[in-house]
Amino acid sequence: MFIIPAIDIIDGKCVRLTQGDYAQMKVYNEDPLEVAKAFEAAGLRRLHLVDLDGAKAKQIVNHKVLARIASQTNLFIDFGGGLKSPEDLRIAFESGAQMVTGGTIAVKEPDVFLHWLTTYGSVRIILGADFRDGKIAVTGWQEQSDLELFAFLKHYFDQGIRYTISTDVSKDGLLQGSALEIYQSIREELPDLYLIASGGVTTMAELERLRDSGCYGAIVGKAIYEGKISLKELSEMTNFSSTN
Repeated sequence: MFIIPAIDIIDGKCVRLTQGDYAQMKVYNEDPLEVAKAFEAAGLRRLHLVDLDGAKAKQIVNHKVLARIASQTNLFIDFGGGLKSPEDLRIAFESGAQMVTGGTIAVKEPDVFLHWLTTYGSVRIILGADFRDGKIAVTGWQEQSDLELFAFLKHYFDQGIRYTISTDVSKDGLLQGSALEIYQSIREELPDLYLIASGGVTTMAELERLRDSGCYGAIVGKAIYEGKISLKELSEMTNFSSTN
């Protein structure tokens, strides 16, 4: 299982929200590049980079931060937040993203999202399947749709999607544990879907359970910034996974 640290960006700074609430924002570092370099130095190989300004603006905003991190580290970056147009994707990929995530667009403009999938292939497009109370959440988690999580995932898997990041919005940023049972159910129903779990990851034991359930990856954010999980522990788990 890939351990994927997260950097969320507002005003060019590394921040974290609680349950997607922009009013509950905490700045952890003025320079996201510094944070990314620390992740790389610890032996982590991937990065989940979210443009929260872009999610609000409904277009890419912090592409210069993406470009700085991509050009000054060797991290494999998946990038999301407000991507809506072909121009947004062009900018993201040219700025150094290896993969991009589409969530709101997959709900509100499915034809556009499927065109992305056809154009770039399943190895570059991630389905953002963020949820609250079993329903898909969109627009930076500010809106709740009527779409059921499992039906949403099954529909796009049948259309060719192979990677998804699924965040339980109700748990994100609370440091009270992740939606392990839901992720286990997804793995049982769609065993060939590369599932990246996100939201609420707090302990190493939890990461081990997610790994044992068959998750492809797990995103860790606030637990790192608040010192609940150390980069040394994540490095050891990454090194163990790469040799087993």
